[in-house]
Formats: sequence, structure tokens, C-alpha cells
Amino acid sequence: MKKRFTYMAAALLIGLPAAAQETYENAKIATEDLNGTARYVGMGGATDALGAEISSIGSNPAAIGLFRHSKVEGSAGMVTQQDAADYSRGDATNLSFDQIGVVWSKQTGERSFLNVAFNYHKSRNFDFILSADDKLNAASQNKLTYMKHWNFMLYNSDFDGNVIFDRPYITCNQLDDIYMRNLLPAAGDGKYYFYEASLYDFDRAHSGYIGEYDFNVSGNIDDRVYLGLTLGIHDVHYHHSGDYTEAFNPNPENIETMNVWDNRKITGTGVDLKLGMIVRPIEYSPLLIGASVSTPTFYDLTTSNYTEVSDGNATVWAKEPYDFKLYTPWKFGLSLGYTVGQFMAIGAGFDYADYGHMDTRVNDGGSYDYYDYYESSSSDDDMNDHTKEYLKGVSTVKLGVEVKPIPEIALRAGYNYVSAMYDEDGYKDGTINSYGTSFASATDYTNWKSTNRFTLGVGYKFGRANLDLAYQFSSTSGKFAPFMNYVDNQYVDYDNVVNQVTVNNKRHQILCTIGYTF
Repeated sequence: MKKRFTYMAAALLIGLPAAAQETYENAKIATEDLNGTARYVGMGGATDALGAEISSIGSNPAAIGLFRHSKVEGSAGMVTQQDAADYSRGDATNLSFDQIGVVWSKQTGERSFLNVAFNYHKSRNFDFILSADDKLNAASQNKLTYMKHWNFMLYNSDFDGNVIFDRPYITCNQLDDIYMRNLLPAAGDGKYYFYEASLYDFDRAHSGYIGEYDFNVSGNIDDRVYLGLTLGIHDVHYHHSGDYTEAFNPNPENIETMNVWDNRKITGTGVDLKLGMIVRPIEYSPLLIGASVSTPTFYDLTTSNYTEVSDGNATVWAKEPYDFKLYTPWKFGLSLGYTVGQFMAIGAGFDYADYGHMDTRVNDGGSYDYYDYYESSSSDDDMNDHTKEYLKGVSTVKLGVEVKPIPEIALRAGYNYVSAMYDEDGYKDGTINSYGTSFASATDYTNWKSTNRFTLGVGYKFGRANLDLAYQFSSTSGKFAPFMNYVDNQYVDYDNVVNQVTVNNKRHQILCTIGYTF
């Protein structure tokens, strides 16, 4: 490499105001897992209308209104990823503390109760190892940078140095900045070229969680109508660390490989409000019908990264933290519950949220009055347009059954289906005029397809105590690409196209809940 390869590089936009995040990163924060008590998981989450289940506090708050006794429960278990690649930065099997909650039930009339509840559960478990490799056929990450910027974007000039003012602006991300300022080799006449690659290898370990703290008040009207309200506080702890390596085709400087190590964290908090209702339409029938609505989760987040790019001889780095806001979409739910004496309970549920309407927001700054600091924000319209185009409405179907062959033993089974969030033609667009693109330090993306979850469970009640176990298998696949395609246009006469490869996320969860009724 040239001497200037040894220089250190920081992001191009250091010092700019706080920014907005990017569609694919935001999607990780906005979604949820099936998790909670072993009974809830064992029935596929289909307890929203059946009620008297503490883990339904966040999906239908009215479910807490069916408790007739106070109760405390705690849950923990283990999650393991099937067929995970051996990667030193991550573990395929992890222990997990998943839930703890308490319900206080107070009878206020002959057929009326007022219940107050608190529940913590891990709504998102990020533990996951993502691995992929494939041929590149002369494409490369630094070639993408060259095509995006040097030929016709970064300095708005042509090959002869003539300034062109009518070309569209395309954002430079952190990797573009590293490549352009330090790594793309000079031909000796002030012009630059790039390295073509033959193949790539990618490994990344994701870890962390979103903890949800739910506070609920609920009650009933004449044992026919149940109402509930839940305030949710979300605590985000996301981390990924990964390696991306390209093997270069023969080149004049004999550079064999380029490695990118990216380490990113996202932390912050969010708040939402959920309303729920359950109705027994026929007085002496066990049929229950539930409905719920949840406001967006209003997240206030901070993301930070440390990224290194190296050819084995020298290293260039970039790092930058920034703050942003994310508002997830509204969520709506309908549910049914039916019991057969004390022998059987059947539940079904349907939830819907349109993730194309997530609102990625830029922090515009703030002002002080005599007592407080007030911060304002505005929608990142360009990034939101990208989100609207490539993220879809998601439907979740929940089915579950519980059978008690004897009063002390409960056998459970469930199925949980989540439709695909991502458009199959979606991609991480590194040309969007957005701070979220400017501060990006990774170019890869995955268009995940639908998720299928199959669950089993068993419970044993002894006196006032209960012990429950559940098993969950979840499976989803997706199409992975290390970077976006960039094709021939009026400024360049070559393409930079990469194939998408199939990746899978198959997870096994074992969950144990211990509870006590008082």
C-alpha cells in the first residue's frame, strides 16, 4: 500500500449533530421474541383472551384482570443456536434470565376485583451467530466505494477535474471514508483505482437483550367485561462484533486480503402504553373475546462503534457515537379463548403491526428553561421512505392448548407464526442522504423470511406452588448479502454485483418457571 495507508481516519461527519439510525439496524430493535413464563411459551403465546397469565401483561393488559388470587413467578432457561458456526467472538449456547413478576389481586365487590401487577421479561434476546461466505466474481466493498464516490459523487468532478454541480448527492459512510481517504490506491496521475475480490468470508456474533418492565392496573365489570392498562419501559442492550474478509484478485501492489472488524453497541430506553379488553359475550358460556392496542414504543437510543480495516500490514480505524430516536409502529391484537370445564383451555390470537411506518428521527438539539432541558427531533424523511419501501406489515398468529389429565398436571402445546417483515428485493442502501447512512460502519444486510415457532410444555402444581417447563423451537431463513449491488450507469461502465446466499436461524429454548399463589 501507499504510505498514506498508515494514516488514521475518523468518520467524515465528525462533529455533525446527532443522527438517525438505519432501516435494517432499527428492525432489530423493533421486533420481539416469544418469551415469558413457561406456560405462556408452552401455549405459543395464545393466552391473551384466556387471561390469568402474567406474561400477557404486555400483549393484552386485560388478561391480568382475570386473576382471582395474588401470584409471583420467575423464569429462566437456556437458548442454543442450531448449526451455529464456530466463532470465537460468540457462543452458540447461552443461559438466560427471562421473567419475573407479581400480581396483587384485591376483591372490591361481590363479583369485582382490582388487580395491580408488575412483570419483567426479556422481550428480545439478541444472542445469534451469523456466518456466510461466497464468491465475489470481481466485486468488492472498496469497488462499491469507488463507484459511489470517486468517479462522480464525492468531489462532484469528472476525470479531467471539471466541477459538475448537477449530480445528485450520495452519502459517504464510515467505510467509504476509510477506503477513500486511506486505502484506495493511486495510479500516479491523481486518479484512483480499486481492488477486485474473488470471495468473501463473514462472521458476526450478536449479543444482548431488550428488557421490558410492565406496570399494570386492571379489573372487571360484573365478571363479564375485563379491562386493563399497561405502561411499558424498554431497556435496550445490543452489541455485535464481527469480521468480514475479502480475498483480492492479483493486483499491482500484491495485496492479498482486506479485513474489516466492526464492533457496535446500541443502548437506550423506550416507553409505550397498552390497552386491553376481554369480553364474555354470553353470560354462562366460557367463550372469551379479547382486543388490544399498543402505542408505538418511543425509543431514545445511543449507538457507538469501533471499526478497523486492515490489509495485514497496517490498520485504519473509525469510531463515532451518536444519539437518535426511533418510534415503532402501532400494534393491534385480537384473541379468543375457550375452556372445557377444568380439563382443557384453547387459545388463539392475531397481532398486526406495519413496520414500514417506523419513524426514524433526527435529534435537532434542545433548549433549557429555568428548570429542565427539552430536546426536539424531526423525522428522517429519506430513511423513512426507504423503510416504507422495504419493510412490510407483520402478522402474528398464536395457537395454543392446555390439557389437564389430572388437576395437578398440565400438558401444553402451541404454534406461533410471524410473517416476513422484509421485502425480498430490499437492501441496505448506502447512498441515502441520511445521518443514519453517514454513521454506518457495516454494509451487510439480511432479508429474513417468516418465522415458525413450535412449543411444548408441562406444568405441575403442588399446594400453592407451581413448577412449569417449556420447550420452543423457532426457525427462520433469509437472504444475506455483504453489500448492496451497484450497476452500470452513465458515469461508470462496469458493475459491482454480489449474489445473495441463504442463511438460517434455528433456535432451541428450554424454559423453567417457579411460581407461588397467595
